[in-house]
Amino acid sequence: MDLSNKKKPTTGYVYDKIYKEHILFKGHPESPDRLTAIQDRLKQTGLFDEVKHLVPKKDPIPFIKRIHSQNHVSRIKSIPKTGQIAVKAVSGVLEAVDAVCSGDVKNAFCAIRPPGHHAQNSGSEEGFCFYNNISVAARYIQETYFYKNILIIDWDYHHGNGTEHFFYEDPSVLFFSTHDWYAYPGTGDPLKTGSGEGKGYNINVHISPGSGDKTIQKAWEENLIPKLDSFHPDFVLISAGFDSRVEDLLGSFSITDKGFYELSRTALHIADTYCEGRLVSVLEGGYNPTGLAKAVSVHIKALLRY
Repeated sequence: MDLSNKKKPTTGYVYDKIYKEHILFKGHPESPDRLTAIQDRLKQTGLFDEVKHLVPKKDPIPFIKRIHSQNHVSRIKSIPKTGQIAVKAVSGVLEAVDAVCSGDVKNAFCAIRPPGHHAQNSGSEEGFCFYNNISVAARYIQETYFYKNILIIDWDYHHGNGTEHFFYEDPSVLFFSTHDWYAYPGTGDPLKTGSGEGKGYNINVHISPGSGDKTIQKAWEENLIPKLDSFHPDFVLISAGFDSRVEDLLGSFSITDKGFYELSRTALHIADTYCEGRLVSVLEGGYNPTGLAKAVSVHIKALLRY
């Protein structure tokens, strides 16, 4: 059979069954059901067969230590089972970065858990997060592939306070977050724009409960897009929190699946314009498993350029 004309997958998909073994406690909203629903939805829609499946293999501990303190790493590693799975989550994101940077895929989505954008250096779980997966990836990209300017887009309902913390004084990372400022963790003040050399590279946009597609799209158009020509990102990372979707259990926005599709298309356009399409998206929140799966499927559909 001649497979020379067979379409090569352009989107990587990171998943490992170990991610479903992490359980904070029975009935917790950040549950393995989230990944089960995503897997099932991708198979039902046929998208499962269109992505390139990536399995985490790299030991990420040296790179985790570029972000997190030794005390934090030691204490998280000591947590039975979850400590190991949290390491594997970071490994999955780095696997996606490697695949994109090698040209094996054009972009990638990481169906991982536990999530990461709240994690700082407390030595314990913060907002369901243990290691800051996206922050480790940003520094890894800079130090391993020498791409200088990293854009992190965080569309989770909750502010990525950990990500902000790690790059607040760093002009090489542009952190753009849309969120409900008054929800957990109570951070994300729009007046906090960075400090020192990082002044102006931390962009917080508060969105009121009930806001939907037009509001978040306007936030991008007015606060992110005008910054890009001067920043010129070399790589785009997305903290893809789908708790900003309508009907989520822990969020109060009304963003639709169509809205996520359009945001994904805009993120792709940014990556195409500035960095040859290099983009990795990492799962954060999203606590209505059915709704989460629908949103992820349209996100991946956009990444596949449908």
